[in-house]
Amino acid sequence: MSKNTFMMIKPDAVERGLVGDILKDITNAGFKIKALKLTQLSLSEAKTFYAIHSERPFFNDLTSYMSRSPVVAAVLEKDNAVSEFRNLIGDTDPSKASEGTIRAKYAISKGENSVHGSDSDENAKIEAEFHFSGREILF
Repeated sequence: MSKNTFMMIKPDAVERGLVGDILKDITNAGFKIKALKLTQLSLSEAKTFYAIHSERPFFNDLTSYMSRSPVVAAVLEKDNAVSEFRNLIGDTDPSKASEGTIRAKYAISKGENSVHGSDSDENAKIEAEFHFSGREILF
């Protein structure tokens, strides 16, 4: 199990000024921030990042949403980082997310669910390398 995971605070949360609240929830849960940046994905970059979903009916809506305004990308560290972060953010559908999870607290809808968290150690590495150069991540 890797000690690192990748996460993004999505456009809906950045637009509503929730970056500080979400980062506080993350650090309060014991995660260390190893890399952090405010950035904006072009539509092409969003399509590349979410290519795994390219055949899904929601792909165009997802990539338009993810490229509409800035995101905050981060690499986080904690034992069992991927599963611990997935537990912290909660279900993709905020109406099904457990009380106290980030999505239960901040998400607008299943489509605008405020945060992305890697679903595997392999994807965490791929996604972190998509957003950060090696010199930007503190190990």
